[in-house]
Amino acid sequence: MYAFTFHQPTTVRQAANLLAKNPEAKLLAGGHSLIPVMKQRLASPSAIVDLSKVEGISGVEMKGRSLVIGAMTRHADVANSVVAKEAMPGLAAVPGSIGDPQVRNMGTIGGSVANNDPNADYPAACLGLGATIVTNKRKIAADDFFTGMFSTALEDGEIIVKIQFPVAKKAAYEKFKHPASGFALVGVFVSKRASDIRVAVTGAGSNGVFRVKSFEEALKKRFAAKSLEGMSIPATGMNSDIHASAEYRAHLVGVMARRAVAKATA
Repeated sequence: MYAFTFHQPTTVRQAANLLAKNPEAKLLAGGHSLIPVMKQRLASPSAIVDLSKVEGISGVEMKGRSLVIGAMTRHADVANSVVAKEAMPGLAAVPGSIGDPQVRNMGTIGGSVANNDPNADYPAACLGLGATIVTNKRKIAADDFFTGMFSTALEDGEIIVKIQFPVAKKAAYEKFKHPASGFALVGVFVSKRASDIRVAVTGAGSNGVFRVKSFEEALKKRFAAKSLEGMSIPATGMNSDIHASAEYRAHLVGVMARRAVAKATA
């Protein structure tokens, strides 16, 4: 490790001011992405702005017809939230499959979404539910937020403060996970909210999380696993590595989508 300045602001405004004064500064949410790359010398920020002491950006609550989760809410807190389980059990189940207990008790939803790892689970939930990412400056629709692998619409000095999830009548997440890391080799989140049908995939695409419009159109006719029988997506644009080929991941998208719809309609 190397020398850097460590800050612990108590308000979002203080954190934003620190970022403005230190162009090379990095935000620390849960630390499970930033700390490893710093240890490997792949990142060398001159300053770290720790958000753990910032007030008002954690917790789970219902506001109108949306489930609102503060950016600094730990994965374990979402998984154990009675409010989340009652409003949308399909979403509440997502963090329970993330990493291991240590990761779930330190990692945050805001950190996961901001990092936009191509194998992370929460981006699929955000895109699969049509969530709104709220920052200290504006509101960004999930469809516009995720712009590519490890890339988002966040601008310099912009901090996620909460995420608003519209409550879906039916929603579920299924993933084929790496046995060691718990990351999704392929994860699929499906939801039905009135006439809005969404199918979002993580872990498979070489450009990060994406929607499968052909599956969505099929499910609009009937929201049932049978509607997706025989359907698949092309291997073009899929990840291929030592864990799974592009063709295998493309196949898994269909399998996980059918399982997710079956779970959502059970």
